[in-house]
Amino acid sequence: MTMSIIKKKRVAVFVSGRGSNLQALIEGVAKDGIPAEIALVISNKPEALALQRAERHGIPIAVFPPTGLPGPEAYTDALLERLYKAEIDLICLAGFTRILPSRLLAAFPQRVINIHPSLLPAFGGKGMYGMRVHRAVLASGAKYSGATVHIVTEEIDCGPIICQEVVPVADDDTPETLAQRVLEVEHRLYPRALKLMAEDALEINGLRTRIRQRAD
Repeated sequence: MTMSIIKKKRVAVFVSGRGSNLQALIEGVAKDGIPAEIALVISNKPEALALQRAERHGIPIAVFPPTGLPGPEAYTDALLERLYKAEIDLICLAGFTRILPSRLLAAFPQRVINIHPSLLPAFGGKGMYGMRVHRAVLASGAKYSGATVHIVTEEIDCGPIICQEVVPVADDDTPETLAQRVLEVEHRLYPRALKLMAEDALEINGLRTRIRQRAD
């Protein structure tokens, strides 16, 4: 029997903060047999600690402050030029605080993924990020939260869901304690989602996804 060889996908990770999910992806690629290579880390903030993580692992970085170019079209052009130069196949958003331009999403159809700290479609949408999500979960009285990895579309947090994991809400939770437990789940969920994408293992039908059956 001939074993098919899966070509490694070249991945760009977009970051704006500490980069703990970037670190989870780096470690996942190293340990979990993910056929991918993190070939580029992009940030909109030159002070982002995630850039230091990337440099420690020898990963090329690029910084695109939104005020550094004459307008949104020039910003998109610069991003696309850098992505094409690095021959990127997939994009992972890991705490990136800017909404991606439509033209970039069109250039990478169903090849941009994001992690969100709730069980989408609940507690998603414009303005719902970081600690705001966990405050909203607690204020709602919900008994469960979690993390979701999804395909990025122009409608914020509304793309097809790749995978999710539930986190129970404790009676004495604060936004900070809930955030910490959700983050631990994110760190194992995101590499799992990247593996599915890198192996082309996902079938997408509208908003529904399923894992392809492997032919042995």
